[in-house]
Amino acid sequence: MTGAHTPPVLDWYRTPIPSDVFKRLHQRSDAKAFAQAGGFLAVYAATATLAFLSWRLHQPWFVTVPLVFLHGMVASFLVNGMHELGHGTVFRTKALNEFFLRLVSFLGWNHPDLFSASHQRHHRYTLHPPDDQEVVLPVKLMLRHFLEQGFINPRGFKWVFLYTLRIACGRFEGGWELWCYPPEQPQLRRAPIRWARVVLAGHVLLAAVSLSFGLWMIPVLLSLTPAYGAWLFFLCNNTQHVGLQDKVPDFRRCCRTVILNPVVSFLYWEMNYHMEHHMYAAVPCYHLKQLHAAIRADVPPPHAGLVAVWRHIIAVLRRQEQEPSYQYLAPLPEPGTR
Repeated sequence: MTGAHTPPVLDWYRTPIPSDVFKRLHQRSDAKAFAQAGGFLAVYAATATLAFLSWRLHQPWFVTVPLVFLHGMVASFLVNGMHELGHGTVFRTKALNEFFLRLVSFLGWNHPDLFSASHQRHHRYTLHPPDDQEVVLPVKLMLRHFLEQGFINPRGFKWVFLYTLRIACGRFEGGWELWCYPPEQPQLRRAPIRWARVVLAGHVLLAAVSLSFGLWMIPVLLSLTPAYGAWLFFLCNNTQHVGLQDKVPDFRRCCRTVILNPVVSFLYWEMNYHMEHHMYAAVPCYHLKQLHAAIRADVPPPHAGLVAVWRHIIAVLRRQEQEPSYQYLAPLPEPGTR
């Protein structure tokens, strides 16, 4: 893949909304941003503290291990924080947005510069390969993927570590990385290389200092979280596009919205409103529920909860095993009913 390819200009359908509502939904608020970003990090800190104190106070393993696992469940959503903050839409103050972006990215071994280069194309060309290779359908998900990735996942941490090491060494590989960071533009690579080195050095230093004081639980809670507890993240994040229609300029056909309870939706940074996020990507995450209400009459009915949506996804995946070309066409409202 080279930079010679000229991507098409896609004329995406977006549900029209009144200008005053459009303006209100796009307004950013530092207070609301602190409630989301600061609140999420407070939950992260609370679960880490509970797990650490349980270990430090020599509580039984059947108390400490579940608390560590609970912390991993929360930490697995750090990538969603990186995603939202990476859009630059959470905080009104850019410096605050950048600070929290780097903080959640460091804690989660995430790479916002690399992600942004890919994700901008994902939004512009959602499910239109080869111009979007962040998500390529069909995606094959099996029970073993959930079991491998959702509970104890040392291979996941190994991949994250080696990926960070590779980028820190300046090695970009694969068609999509080379498309986003072409060799003839080495200046584009400086920021992700520098950040990978910060992440790698920071976590290695954290582990070295902690182990020197016999506090091995600290790196378990701050550096090894990609290795455990991601089952809820798996169930949330894989609802976004799986089984839907590709190569269509209509986010209502290629993105999925799921109504979740407030706690899970908060941990997920409101990305359960995924169709709304793609339709109006500059709307802050804390306004997506309001955006959903504003366009509800013009979009497919959302799935109510993870159980309902996964019943639907599993049915689609099973049909795709028999009919590989099958894609689910989300029902759109009749024009007269909007």
